[in-house]
Amino acid sequence: MHFIRFFMPFRVIARLDIKGPNLVKGIHLEGLRVLGRPETFAKRYYEDGADELFYMDTVASLLGRNSLLDIVERTARDVFVPLCVGGGIRKQEDIRKVLRAGADKVAINTAAIARPDFIREAAEEFGSSTIVVAIEAIRQGDGSYLCFTNCGREHTGVDAFSWAKQAAALGAGEIVITSVDREGTGRGFDLELTRRVAEAVPIPVIAHGGAGSVQHVVDVVKAGKCDAVAIASMLHYCAVKSIDVDLTAFPDEGNVEFLRHRRMEGFKLVDDMSITDLKGGLARAGIKARLQEMRTHG
Repeated sequence: MHFIRFFMPFRVIARLDIKGPNLVKGIHLEGLRVLGRPETFAKRYYEDGADELFYMDTVASLLGRNSLLDIVERTARDVFVPLCVGGGIRKQEDIRKVLRAGADKVAINTAAIARPDFIREAAEEFGSSTIVVAIEAIRQGDGSYLCFTNCGREHTGVDAFSWAKQAAALGAGEIVITSVDREGTGRGFDLELTRRVAEAVPIPVIAHGGAGSVQHVVDVVKAGKCDAVAIASMLHYCAVKSIDVDLTAFPDEGNVEFLRHRRMEGFKLVDDMSITDLKGGLARAGIKARLQEMRTHG
């Protein structure tokens, strides 16, 4: 079934995966390397023209809670575009706390699969536009796609496309679909996965996982039929070159070898670039993104 959505400019969303107080990045949602403080990168992306920001707590499922409230509060002081927060959100009170901290949307995954009615209850209380369902999908040997939770670690046995339809029917306002197979690789999006989700639901679909070039984003817009992309590696490995990072601020907090020894090299499979450059490339490909703004405050 193909749905016709109201036309809106294409959105570029900066995704920031967070572990503790740090912005991190890995491959297949694992092997996380520390890049710096998320608030600093978020402000850079906002000033560079990001349409939205997406914070994901990568260890929330393991800890049983979302620990981003302080980071969200600090970010909300300097950033004035929609902010979505995910990870460890299991009940309506969790949503309430995140929204009070300054978020505009929440992304739910584990709790929604465990109890689908959570989507309906959350949408009824906070509005569908506030509720984003995050789907982490892994392609199986038979060509099917199954949902996973806990950053792709926990198998659910749930079909990704059936779940997307159910989530939309229950009141989700958007779906962010992550290809765990492609995430962080720079090999391009899983176009089949994104297209099939986009064709299955009448709500906006955000593609995430695999962007390594402007062409990859062009492909997922045109062939994947998505409404937005959530980008991480391309932006982070560009921004980290010019953001001043105090290495003494990261004692025993994970893999900081990239910052210490290879910071200027980026990641060879990814064309690191700013949001300005990315939107310019989309415009040249005939894709109407939101109007570029250079924002500075204070």
